[in-house]
Amino acid sequence: IPGLTDPELERILDSARAAGAREAGYVILRLPLEVAPIFKDWLLRHYPDRYRHVMSLIRSMREGKDYDSEWGKRMKGAGPYAWQIGRRFEIAAKRLGLNAERRTLRVDQFVTGANASEQLMLL
Repeated sequence: IPGLTDPELERILDSARAAGAREAGYVILRLPLEVAPIFKDWLLRHYPDRYRHVMSLIRSMREGKDYDSEWGKRMKGAGPYAWQIGRRFEIAAKRLGLNAERRTLRVDQFVTGANASEQLMLL
């Protein structure tokens, strides 16, 4: 949560690596229409003194809106603050050796049905 938990980013990655993680990723807080009122209510109840600052940071990464569903922006945000969080993540992940190699997933265990329309029988 920007302005609230983002100072913990590096510590979270450190803990994940210590627990055996080899890969990590992040998503900037998303507030789609059905989630925004719940989040705002929670924020006002638990951190009323930080409400305006947190919402300002969120909007700074969403071009002035609470949420931006545009592909390429909805997960990572846009603007200087989103860039800063992204760089912090990249630097910490590199320092810890996370995401250094991409593993190829096994696909030999997956079998398709004899007839693709068999899936419709589940309805």
